[in-house]
Amino acid sequence: MSYLVYIALFGTAAVIFLWLRDARIFYRTGFRGYRKAAYWGVLYTALALLGLEIARYVTDFEILGLGLILAGIYLQTSRKKENVWKNEDTLARFLGSVPINRTNKK
Repeated sequence: MSYLVYIALFGTAAVIFLWLRDARIFYRTGFRGYRKAAYWGVLYTALALLGLEIARYVTDFEILGLGLILAGIYLQTSRKKENVWKNEDTLARFLGSVPINRTNKK
């Protein structure tokens, strides 16, 4: 197994993390931009998982797998979303912990 597979694993984990963070922010705020980002995150995660499988099992196409993972990371971070950050510290932004302010809350 090449060292590129470990890079592919890390990149796939990053895409999954970004998807789950967007889903958490949507759950806590109810903003439409994060809802769309969470929905599209499923597709981008599938793209990254496909890239991981190509990098792991098709030894001659590791670079193609890494390219698919990088595309998933780029597409996941390029979506326009509402600004939910005011004065939060870095760890709060990293974890996606925003104040609960759901628009559909009773």
